[in-house]
Amino acid sequence: MPPTSNPTLRQRRLGIELRKLRERAGFTATGAAELLGVTQARVSMVETGRTPVSADRVRSMARAYDCTDERLVEALAGMTGRRVRGWWEEYREHVPDALVDLAELEHHACALRVALVIHIPALLQTTDYARSLFREVVPPMRQYEIEYRLTHRIKRQGVLHREKPPSYTAIIHEAALRMGFGGSAVTRGQLKHLIDMSELPHVTVRVIPFGSGHFPTTGQSFDYAEGPVAQLDTVQLDSQHEACEFLDAEAQLGKYRAVLDRMDSCALSDAESLGFIHRCSQEL
Repeated sequence: MPPTSNPTLRQRRLGIELRKLRERAGFTATGAAELLGVTQARVSMVETGRTPVSADRVRSMARAYDCTDERLVEALAGMTGRRVRGWWEEYREHVPDALVDLAELEHHACALRVALVIHIPALLQTTDYARSLFREVVPPMRQYEIEYRLTHRIKRQGVLHREKPPSYTAIIHEAALRMGFGGSAVTRGQLKHLIDMSELPHVTVRVIPFGSGHFPTTGQSFDYAEGPVAQLDTVQLDSQHEACEFLDAEAQLGKYRAVLDRMDSCALSDAESLGFIHRCSQEL
């Protein structure tokens, strides 16, 4: 398979996980190449996602690295093959690469959990609300840039409406409900949409009110995408510099799982949250 100069997030992650297996086994890239009967350059290309790798090759590499976790190995084998051109690739020249990667991450996720303090989650935003956010970006975006961002965001939301959607849990602080982006009419429409979306069987919305007394986070929004096995989970941190940060180290994943669990314990119940959102809407 020919190498690629622009690997997808999924290809890069597969390479990272293969490198982790090699390093746990105590092999250098050179030693692994000798063991596998390939060049050191080939090993490096695979581990950076620049060379596609077959499912059989992944299994043989896992055996060589003494990996006995069959669920992990099969999950990695499922990430192989040629690059699949998803709808998000159409936007690679029009939005930051990190947003293209985020759409790909959401597409392949088995479950999504998000935590937000200032904004409504992107996958639950109305068109008017999203547009109002893009108009507040500093420095200002040109109108055509706003439209590209907007259509990209709306297409991302399709993951919640497909035939077999991932489960989606949004933990939202009261501040996000009351910020009033776009004015009262836009906010009212957004809160109604939030209630409507929460009626979907796979969507859960939980609210942390100001008076909860606990808040185990620094206020940074983040997404937690669950993979087919816990080792393939991914955390995406929002950035003010248009470059989302993706985390996959075991300690990092454990930290953000714990943060989400603590935030969930601080939040109102599902029914209480919906009632709270409704009251916020009535107060506008």
